[in-house]
Amino acid sequence: MDVSTCLKSLLLAIRQYRNNRSALNAAQLQKHIEDVSGLKCGVVLFSGQLLPSECLSGLMEVAGDPNSSHTLTGTIISLLAQFASDGEAKEALHSSYNFTGTLAGIIYCNRSTPEEPLVLQCLNVLQRLTYSVRTLQSASHIHELISFLMEHVQSNNDDIVKACLGLMANLCRHDISVQSHIKSQNNVKAFYRALINFLGHNCLTVVVFALSILSSLTLNEEVGQKLFNAKNIHQTFQLIFNITVNGDGTLTRNYAVDLLVDLLKNPKIADYLTKYKHLSVCLSEVLGLLHSKDPDTASKVMELLVSLCSVPILRELVCEAVLRPPAPRLQPGARKGVQTRGSEPSLALVHWATSPLDGPEQCYTQALSLLAELFEEVIDSSLSSSAQSFAEMLLQQVLVLMQSPDATEGTELLLKKHCVRAGHVVDLLLVLCRGDSLRLLVSQRLLPEVCVSQVDLLLSYCQDLTGSRSNYHLSQVCSEVVLKTLELMSHLRQQMPDMETSFYRILQDQRMVTPLSLAMTSNCREHVQVALRILFEAAPLPDFPSVTLGDSIAANNAYRQREAELSVRSPAIEDGTFTGKSFHAAHAESGSAYSIDRLIEKLQNGAEDKVKDVHMSEIIDVYEQKLSALACKESRLQDLLEAKALALSQADRLIAQYRCQRAQAEAEARKLASLLKDTERNKEDLQSVLSEQLLEVERLKSDSQQLLQHNGRLQAVADQHQELKGTYNQLLSRYDKSEGMLKELQAAHISLTQQAEFLKKTNEGLKMQQERTLAEVADKEMQIKDLKSDVLEKERNLAGLQNELRSQNEQIHELEENVTILRKELNKTEQARKETSIKASSLELQKSQVEAKLGKLEEELGKHTQMIQMIHSLSSGKLKGDVTANLSL
Repeated sequence: MDVSTCLKSLLLAIRQYRNNRSALNAAQLQKHIEDVSGLKCGVVLFSGQLLPSECLSGLMEVAGDPNSSHTLTGTIISLLAQFASDGEAKEALHSSYNFTGTLAGIIYCNRSTPEEPLVLQCLNVLQRLTYSVRTLQSASHIHELISFLMEHVQSNNDDIVKACLGLMANLCRHDISVQSHIKSQNNVKAFYRALINFLGHNCLTVVVFALSILSSLTLNEEVGQKLFNAKNIHQTFQLIFNITVNGDGTLTRNYAVDLLVDLLKNPKIADYLTKYKHLSVCLSEVLGLLHSKDPDTASKVMELLVSLCSVPILRELVCEAVLRPPAPRLQPGARKGVQTRGSEPSLALVHWATSPLDGPEQCYTQALSLLAELFEEVIDSSLSSSAQSFAEMLLQQVLVLMQSPDATEGTELLLKKHCVRAGHVVDLLLVLCRGDSLRLLVSQRLLPEVCVSQVDLLLSYCQDLTGSRSNYHLSQVCSEVVLKTLELMSHLRQQMPDMETSFYRILQDQRMVTPLSLAMTSNCREHVQVALRILFEAAPLPDFPSVTLGDSIAANNAYRQREAELSVRSPAIEDGTFTGKSFHAAHAESGSAYSIDRLIEKLQNGAEDKVKDVHMSEIIDVYEQKLSALACKESRLQDLLEAKALALSQADRLIAQYRCQRAQAEAEARKLASLLKDTERNKEDLQSVLSEQLLEVERLKSDSQQLLQHNGRLQAVADQHQELKGTYNQLLSRYDKSEGMLKELQAAHISLTQQAEFLKKTNEGLKMQQERTLAEVADKEMQIKDLKSDVLEKERNLAGLQNELRSQNEQIHELEENVTILRKELNKTEQARKETSIKASSLELQKSQVEAKLGKLEEELGKHTQMIQMIHSLSSGKLKGDVTANLSL
């Protein structure tokens, strides 16, 4: 069955079930859902088209209805759970269709029976859906869901406990509002005790979940300082590395890596990890996982390595382990005879970096990011010589990734992936160009044609994107890659003359306006700096579109201002909806807008009877807003300090240059003084020669005046030639525009002619239908007359026939109404035909006018061509005459 047909049938079944919730309609809807599940049509379902969107919205409505059967709801959840691992589908389910709120509502409706299989299914799907995704506070039943999870983490069912802990770990991670809501609950201390008890559980997955929740909630509090102090942290490190290497599966390994990544963001714990005595052995074991065939495992390991590289000491250790691997060693506490790695981790990194585009995106992006971090550490270090051979092999493999994908396989998804990977490849090449030897190696391997084709593909892709929000983000990514590629070409143009020519040719391309304007209006400091460097190179070029760039920057600023104005109202609305619930009883007179000073005054005065109704989460939200404002001010001051430091460094450079120039000027002054003495001696000798040459100068002045007059005449002729050339170019551009307008009008004329023919055919069909209707009406009228005569004759004898007469009269009335309706439709059709004929005649008149204008333009073009030829002939003749005059002189 076709996908479109299957979706139409599914939508029809959804509507039938909503109108009549019978068992038959439910069974039919469940059958259609199973058919859609078998087709694997995730791309079509989340394409944003009308039919799939209506199907998904209908399924959400049916699943969220408490009156729906558990079997039907479970089938819908199973269908949608298939797409919870896909990135775009997961984002659409989370943000566009509020699947998270729907599942939370189902759990809330069945909170009294947590042992139901439907509740466990919803918990498992929510855990997959909320992994590495921030939960929207506007989603329904989120607070009730958090209360349910806190209540059932101590359930007797291990599956429910594991699902609740995993979902709670997702909700708490990087979400301050959820953490504040949990800390404001009355049973939070009992919840902490339950989590601490889970640290001794026999299931490693439960242990990792509990550790993740505790690190999110208590890392900066007294409980967290006791759990993650210097005595216990080494056991935590050993546990995390053991789970990462030996693991209970991909899910447990992912959460263990996420936990270590979050812990490394704390400077104190990062310092503890640098002092961990078994770190080198554990790191060697982790690097061995890069040879795994599972892309999820490899990408998670590379994510951990990239996070380790954020600490300078750990980055040096990772670089040492990858590029100069130690001998195989046994892990402490491991089984005898189990060794670490078998081959080089650097080769595994190259393998994952060059994986196909249609594979997992996280693999090659994480691999390229890790390689960039490693080579940033390698430059100007002791490993630079040993990494030279690896860099040669790496460049042979990586430079192939910059080539444009095949046109036959160039789908939009592959182009997006190619754009993302090309950006990481260019970042790696830019890092390599920081070292002299590696930059020379890149210049020998990289061809200018590869960079030119890369930039041309991305520029054309930027021009084809529409104005939607997702495409706007993709256009920003393409623009960043274009500017990074140009920066790479700028670094290599000194070693490659062909690269310099291509670089300046690309800078004068009109399409460069889009990436430059997007980068100039970006809120990222690095993007603006790259754009300014490129603009500094491009501005002096003659054909650089500076005016168009200014217009584009102004348009982007206006777009960002409109977005900011539209988004100003949403935080106020959210604050009103969430604070109104808790402040309504105690602040009915003053409203929800309660100032910070009043809250601080109440807390200091100890007015506990008035603050009892105020939840601690709202107070923390107020302080968080204040802290965020202070952080914003701090970042602004940091920017000002950096700008001041840059200005001071520039002033120091200018002072040094001034001193150097002053010393050079003094030396030159001394040289000039000695030369002046020699000149005074020679002056007397040359005085006599000067008097003789003055006469000759006067003669030469008269000759030069004549030459200057002649040169002025030639300059006037040249100016006239330039003006005529500019006029010719303008007329040529107007001719091209007129020709394009003519083609568009011809296409419109053809389409209107086809529409007129179609309307004529429709009109003829309606006329025939009208004639048939009139004939039927005449027949009916004759029948009515006969029936009336029969009724008059039989009325005296049969009174019962009056009912039949009434029914006949009603039929006649209906036929007359049908006749009037058909006449109205005929009049509308006739009016539409007249309007179409009027439009066709007006288009023909416009066509004739355009043809007349084109004729006049061609005549003017011919006249200007003749004038140019005459000017060329005159100028050539005068030049010959002037040459002879000069010879005579």
